[in-house]
Amino acid sequence: MRQLPEADRDAIRIAQDPQFTRWLDQITATGGCAHPVHLSGSTTTLDSSTGEIIQHYDTRTEPGERLLIRCRNRRSTVCAPCSRLHAGDTYHLVRAGLLGGKNVPTTVRHRPRLFITLTAPSFGPVHREGERCRPRRDRGHCEHGRPLGCGSVHSTTDSLVGQPLCIDCYDYPAHVLWHAHAGKLWDRFVIGVRRQLAAAAGVVQSQFSDHARLSFARVAEYQKRAAVHVHAVVRLDGPDEPDDEPPAWGNADRLTDAMRASARRVRVRTPHSPAVGELDLRWGAQIDVRPLRTDGLGPDDDAVAAYVAKYVTKGASETGAGTDHRLTTRGDIDAVPVTDHVRALMRTCWRLGSLTEFAPLHLRAWAHTLGYRGHILTKSRAYSTTYAALRAERAAHQTHGATQETVPSAVADKHWRYVGSGHTPGAALLAAGVAEDLARLREVVREQRSSVLGEAVF
Repeated sequence: MRQLPEADRDAIRIAQDPQFTRWLDQITATGGCAHPVHLSGSTTTLDSSTGEIIQHYDTRTEPGERLLIRCRNRRSTVCAPCSRLHAGDTYHLVRAGLLGGKNVPTTVRHRPRLFITLTAPSFGPVHREGERCRPRRDRGHCEHGRPLGCGSVHSTTDSLVGQPLCIDCYDYPAHVLWHAHAGKLWDRFVIGVRRQLAAAAGVVQSQFSDHARLSFARVAEYQKRAAVHVHAVVRLDGPDEPDDEPPAWGNADRLTDAMRASARRVRVRTPHSPAVGELDLRWGAQIDVRPLRTDGLGPDDDAVAAYVAKYVTKGASETGAGTDHRLTTRGDIDAVPVTDHVRALMRTCWRLGSLTEFAPLHLRAWAHTLGYRGHILTKSRAYSTTYAALRAERAAHQTHGATQETVPSAVADKHWRYVGSGHTPGAALLAAGVAEDLARLREVVREQRSSVLGEAVF
């Protein structure tokens, strides 16, 4: 008789356990998380005024004497259920900054608001999709003997799209160092926008914050050429931020002009290096600035929030621009399933990371993301709510109100420790089934709500 696979045997073992029902409840509570964290400990809630025990929970009564909680990984390639939850939180975080809610006043929807895209500059010609790629056959060949043009018509799925015409002509050091300084470029861009607005309004630059404030949420996305570009929602507030209206001179047109001027002018110079010289880094020539309007003539606010939420869950491996796991040795680079172009970027990170002048950039530690060191999503403090606040709100809803709200003098005595993570083969199989069932249920609910409300539901 043929033996069952290990995962099936393990799933049967778990299903026969007397505490299987409680184990299934825990898996369902994590949404079928692919890599749950295992905790051991207890929480005792006391009435501080009387010393009475209001509630006590201890993992000694749980299967395996442990409690499973979500891993909260944002990458869909690592954990689809937690990624889905993170995308939903991102959607509400961005949407609140556009339309109000979550402790943000609804008046923000009438403020000057822009959706902008800033790209990386060119580091060398790459193959493009759409019409004829690069019809420049008359230009002959580069010094490495490769054609300088391409007359092909590449489809979206063509593996050549985004790859250099000549891998030896491509400026890999500039690409990597641009990634490493992208955060500083953004910071200087925001400073430049404030300066441009102050100059246009006749306001002393050092006193700009006394008149207006910039709030934003931005997300980084890898293009097919493995270069990051930035999408951002930018809002202009008054000096008291969301609770205050901007000055009369702070309109969308003036904000648009300031964005374009700052993007063209901002520069970051790299440290001088005998290996690559001193580079002058800037944003790419392609700059897109679109006003968000309440009259329906601009991009839809919900669509913008959903767009940002979609990209925040993508890992580097999903976009083909790197891997989601750090590389510990140079040999790891050869084993990563990526294109020759991406592999060359990783090797450049490794090589430049050994140079003293680039030590502060920690390029080897970020070789898996091609030198990009920033968070996928960042926001200014006053743009909207936070992930922590959204999680706390969801937890309170799931527990039908915190004990501290019903008993004001309640205090919690907590003792927890980490005891492991992940699933056994059978548990992983069952968790995947739970995640699939919950995803199907969400889709049904979404379709029903959409048909009743006549609108998109995230």
